[in-house]
Amino acid sequence: MSQSLEPQKNAELMYQLNDKPSFWPASFAALQHLLASIVAIVTPTLIVAGTLGLGDYVPYLISCALISSGIGTYIQCKKIGPIGAGMLSLQGTSFAFLTAIIAAGLIVKGRGGSPEDILATIFGVSFCAAFVEIVLSRFIHKLKRIFTPVVTGTIIILIGVPLIEVAMTDIAGGFGAEDFGSLQNLFLGMVVLVSVIVFNRSKNPLLRLSSIVIALILGMLAAFFMGRLDFSSLNNVGFITIPIPFKFGFQFDITSFIPLAILYCVSALETTGDLTANAVVSKEPVKGPVYLNRIQGGVLADGVNSMIAATLNSMPSTTFSQNNGVIALTGVASRHVGIYIAALMIIIGLFPIFGAILQMMPQPVLGGATLVMFGTVAVAGIKVLASAKLDRRDMLIIATSVGIGIGVSMVPEVLSQMPESIRNVLISPVAIGAITAIALSLFLPEDTQDADI
Repeated sequence: MSQSLEPQKNAELMYQLNDKPSFWPASFAALQHLLASIVAIVTPTLIVAGTLGLGDYVPYLISCALISSGIGTYIQCKKIGPIGAGMLSLQGTSFAFLTAIIAAGLIVKGRGGSPEDILATIFGVSFCAAFVEIVLSRFIHKLKRIFTPVVTGTIIILIGVPLIEVAMTDIAGGFGAEDFGSLQNLFLGMVVLVSVIVFNRSKNPLLRLSSIVIALILGMLAAFFMGRLDFSSLNNVGFITIPIPFKFGFQFDITSFIPLAILYCVSALETTGDLTANAVVSKEPVKGPVYLNRIQGGVLADGVNSMIAATLNSMPSTTFSQNNGVIALTGVASRHVGIYIAALMIIIGLFPIFGAILQMMPQPVLGGATLVMFGTVAVAGIKVLASAKLDRRDMLIIATSVGIGIGVSMVPEVLSQMPESIRNVLISPVAIGAITAIALSLFLPEDTQDADI
């Protein structure tokens, strides 16, 4: 193990960006990247399906998520024309869109829509909103003038905080569970939560990277010995899954489109940060025309890959930050490893048995892991805000935007007298918080006499 850590300690790379490792080193590096990211790829599907009552489609949707992530990873690493960063950068389902996607699904469900209608709307709106990021990729350097650290950090906090309620609900047993809040449910959730914390604090880098995977396995084992796993559902799973483009149809809803469009703007900025960090650990330039070309290509790939994901019945896609740590750990920055990662994702995705096994996971087990994930999202927003020198104007923008966003999520009845079309947009804490933050940032004059706080 000490030898494998030499590249990190010496700040050197075993395989640079365009090197081509042989089969076994490339395969081993690819497996570590997959272990670090696979839970994050499939978890959004499990959460959306559980919240919106789409359980019958979980194995198929997880297969679609993995296959579209594999295709996106290949495009991002290979760089096809102007599309892609051309670095070892994974593509996968994004947590950032969960709040808006769940809100969109609840709107359709509230109108009496079927599960197929819900999925058709989610994927239809995601497909159309992806054009926003595609266009923005050409102007990413100008976007930062609107989405300042104050605005971006506020939005990221509003993405994470409402999702913590979802995680806690899962720990208690899930929406509508007959044994909601039972000691068994809380015990399972705590087993996973404590395991994540313990393994994440391990001195062994591989254990830290795999902490969530290991914790979920331990949670599943605990559930098995408690008699909480039902294997009967595995009998009806097909052998192989081939994604059918727009299998559930294509529907568009403007009230669901607006929050997603805003989030695609935020996702473009997050991708810029992830790709910059990737360039740092890969010993590539972080300024100049080469860097700018990579950023524009990477953000463009994000938009294109999100369109592909929606076409293949999966949720919006984004670059992952997890694999930057794997690059630093292994000293392998070769983008050709991305082809191996993409192949592994697609191969696993082709077999729905994997999704069916994950569907067996009790809600408390999933909640124990996602509580940390969603808390991490909120903390990431706080970290962005901490990087800015906040004055009284900034504090006012943050306080107002977070207060309105979380306030509406806690007391949605405050919008009950508004027209339905407006209410459906503003009911999303991300949408109303983002609109507030952007408006205040644009129209509140900067006071150069404000002292830093």
